[in-house]
Amino acid sequence: MLVSGLEILKKAREEGYGVGAFNTNNMEITQAILEASEELRSPVILAFSEGALKYGGDYLVSMALEMAKRVRIPVALHLDHGSSYESVLRALRYGFTSVMIDKSGEDFETNVRETRRVVEAAHAVGVPVEAEIGKLAGVEEHVAVDEKDALLTNPEEAKLFVEKTGVDYLAVAIGTAHGPYKGKGRPFIDHERLKKIAELLPGVPLVLHGASGVPKELIEKINRYGGQIEGAQGIHPDDIRQAIKEGISKINTDTDLRLAFTAAVREVLYTDPKVYDPRKILGPAREEMKRVVKERIELFGSAGKA
Repeated sequence: MLVSGLEILKKAREEGYGVGAFNTNNMEITQAILEASEELRSPVILAFSEGALKYGGDYLVSMALEMAKRVRIPVALHLDHGSSYESVLRALRYGFTSVMIDKSGEDFETNVRETRRVVEAAHAVGVPVEAEIGKLAGVEEHVAVDEKDALLTNPEEAKLFVEKTGVDYLAVAIGTAHGPYKGKGRPFIDHERLKKIAELLPGVPLVLHGASGVPKELIEKINRYGGQIEGAQGIHPDDIRQAIKEGISKINTDTDLRLAFTAAVREVLYTDPKVYDPRKILGPAREEMKRVVKERIELFGSAGKA
């Protein structure tokens, strides 16, 4: 059931639950996301970064499109952090049902101008648009922002941005960060800021980037089997639950799937040095990612909402 991202997220905002936007890069990740979502009867957003599209090309998209058509839950194909008008047009030609243009690194007027340009093109073919205002710290694909350059979203500016661009859902910076390194201790989330943004934008689905939980058991397993990931932190589940109550409808998850994949592969290769069958290496990784997706769906409250 391939549907538009807005169809999924409008319902989520109205009914007060969140929907996961899970990034995929290959067949096993896509299978894990779709199988977990279908088993829990949850709508889902399959997200593709520009890096994923460069890695898998139209083969990856064609595979995901075919797999999405075979499941009996609402699925949207989403371009994550599109860097240009041309990148968005390519995604539209691929058949994406949701796109993001990310000009948050530019000044306000440039962000407005480029976002409005994308909105006009995407809306012409019935596809909703996500944009971002504010700057999240951390690194994700081509997006890299130093902590000192991070900028939280101004509520009044967010309202003006939506009015000027006609964007359908808005990614906000409220203290989260891309990647597994989110600072020491429990990362700070500005809930009061989020509530103000939601109050000024009633009905507009809000998006939380950099929202992976970075489970300690995955970090410990990676390090136990030869990895070197130290000092990684995630967003606390309580903050996610509260943010959903306050207006967040779309929660991006990429890092957690990468960690699950890496932990499972490292364990197999470490415990069975003779293994060489890709299915025996990637199969456990798929199952571990599927487990993580299910945990996230339960956390977001989207189970049974399909």
